[in-house]
Amino acid sequence: MEVADALSGRGGLESVRWLVLGAEPREVLRRELSALLFAPEMLGACRLRHAKFRVEPDVKLSAYYDVDINAQGFGGRSRAIAVMWKPKWRAGSVATRWATSDVTEMEAEALGGGVAAPFHRLTARVPAWGMYIQVAPLDPCFPQLVRVSDPEHVQNMLATAKTSNGEAPGPTLASRYAVTSIKYQPGQRHVLRYYPKEARSENVFTKLHRDGEGSRIFRVAIRAADWLAAHLEGATCLQPLAYLADDAVALYPLLTGTPLHESLRRRKRETGRHLELAGQALSALHQAPQLLTGLLGPRSFEEEVEEVEHKCDFVPMLLPSASAAIESVVGRARDLYARLPQEPPTFTHGDFKAEHFWVTPRGLTLMDFDACHLADPALDLGRFLADLALWYAVWQQSGLKQVQERFLASYAPGAPRERLVRARLYEALELVRCTGRRLSLFDRDWADRVGRLLGCAGALLDDLTARRVTRGTKPSAGRYLSERRPIRKPLKRRTFLKRGAQRA
Repeated sequence: MEVADALSGRGGLESVRWLVLGAEPREVLRRELSALLFAPEMLGACRLRHAKFRVEPDVKLSAYYDVDINAQGFGGRSRAIAVMWKPKWRAGSVATRWATSDVTEMEAEALGGGVAAPFHRLTARVPAWGMYIQVAPLDPCFPQLVRVSDPEHVQNMLATAKTSNGEAPGPTLASRYAVTSIKYQPGQRHVLRYYPKEARSENVFTKLHRDGEGSRIFRVAIRAADWLAAHLEGATCLQPLAYLADDAVALYPLLTGTPLHESLRRRKRETGRHLELAGQALSALHQAPQLLTGLLGPRSFEEEVEEVEHKCDFVPMLLPSASAAIESVVGRARDLYARLPQEPPTFTHGDFKAEHFWVTPRGLTLMDFDACHLADPALDLGRFLADLALWYAVWQQSGLKQVQERFLASYAPGAPRERLVRARLYEALELVRCTGRRLSLFDRDWADRVGRLLGCAGALLDDLTARRVTRGTKPSAGRYLSERRPIRKPLKRRTFLKRGAQRA
């Protein structure tokens, strides 16, 4: 099969899967990776972490792997790589940008600093397959990635951070660190983990930023943590240890515990209380003052809709039967939202979902404030409700209605009833987004899951329409509203996210 045919959609989902999982493409990938190493026999297993497909602005399939290295001094270690397939590489595209002097200089810096080893090259292009391979720590969009992957620079960087913190608590520093990529997505985002060589020292995570956003996000996270700590007991925010402007990185402590969605799956006895804490934490954050909201930019409903359309633009291409359902949900959501009562925008987390809450012995810790905006608070509510619906659909587990109601009941006291109605509309939109962003193309029942989520989204809008909710009316949120309940006070805690790997 030709790459252009595989990415055209004519072969459907199986053709896209073939590029990532097929025997012939995998053999090509292994051959090219072997050629980048000092010795071909160093190449071990290649484990698929994540893959995504897009149509606009042009067709592209991206896959991210962890590659095991079988070499003396590298035993048990792996290297993150990114692979892209495109039917045609145009001038000005990512590949042509990577063929610039900037890439050559970064590659030389990595080789000179020893962070490229055991690779002697960090890029490869295979025109016959429309394939481009990139090996960490190379990414011209984040030129600091090479140096913040260098253990010597890491040591100096952490020492600087500890000094700048003054009396504030910080990590116990080691004399040497090993660097591992937690998230390597060239052109988009990077998260690294620094493992200390000494047992008594602490792990540190670093998140890279660009365009000056890191400093603002750092201040948002600090102020959100202070606000929540002063208004709620049992839930807190993960505070960054420091932000280093010279490297444009934020440092975070190790967070130990269990992601909330895993706790939900196991149906632990205390899970209900954790859902209540999540609702109370969101309610408190939505009441944040100007001190916090002054750092945020606006996010409109239309921007949210456009992002949903973008994230799932490939779904109709691979599953034509989903096209009408997506168009219907998006169109009906636009029409209904315009007729619903509105309220002033507030602080919104922007990516409020169960995996961003970690359960610890002392409560819940909320992380990842990169997507915070001034927006309709119903956005956070709807995203969390859709996230619960997604996990319960994936697990094929009963009890979704009960957990959603428990979360809403803890959030709702004092909230406008109209907000909860708009939340169900956002939930429907978020379920559509999930079909393109959250479901794995490489799950065997991907098409069935897409159908179930779109069916749930349509049913939500049917219910809202049946209530005849229009501007000027007083919608009923039923049991989601209960008597007012005061915001509580705090405990302290921390956490960090860790993604598993899937074998390709």
